[in-house]
This record gives sequence, structure tokens and C-alpha cells, in this order.
Amino acid sequence: MSSTSISNTAISTKLTVVDREGATHDLEWEPGQSMMEALRDNDLPVLASCGGTASCATCHVFLEQEVFDTLEERSEDELELLVEAEGYRECGSRLSCQVGFSRDLNGVTVTLAPEE
Repeated sequence: MSSTSISNTAISTKLTVVDREGATHDLEWEPGQSMMEALRDNDLPVLASCGGTASCATCHVFLEQEVFDTLEERSEDELELLVEAEGYRECGSRLSCQVGFSRDLNGVTVTLAPEE
């Protein structure tokens, strides 16, 4: 009789992050975390000064177009912050605190936006 167990890494999602200097970092994104929490927990330079309440733009990231198109639309509050952010892209800019964990995002590349 065999039993199956799922390790934490089996249910996590892998992200590739391009930092502001162009270096790439591979990291694990765990269920229950926002993308911002995964970035911060892996020591990437994401200030996230509001702590994930979508009241600043210090966790601004760029997503690839095909990934961006699969996510829920940005809220009005998120969009208001982003349009004022450094390097805003109509198609691709997100606040990482507003992107929830999804196995559908396994293997995506995220680029940190310029620092505010």
C-alpha cells in the first residue's frame, strides 16, 4: 500500500524575477501569499510600504502581456496608483500586492518596476 504526500514545493509556484539591475532570481511562491509577499519574503527589493493594502505603488511590477491578460482586471484604486507610478505600462503594470497566488502563473517572469 502506498501513500501520497504533497510537499510544500509541490504545491508552490515558481516565479522568475528580473530585478532593477537586470539580474534574474528564481523563487517559490506559496499558496496564500500575494505576489508582493513572495517577492519580499525572498529578499527582493520591494518596499511595499503600505504592507499590501494597495495604497502606494512601491510594489509595482511588469508582467508579460500574455500573463497580464489572464489576470482579473485592475481595480480603480490600483489603476489610479499605477498611472502615477514611474514607468507605468497600460498593458503589463500591476501592484504585486494585488496579484494572488495561482498555479496558472507557474513559470512566469516578473520584472520589478523602477523604484519610486
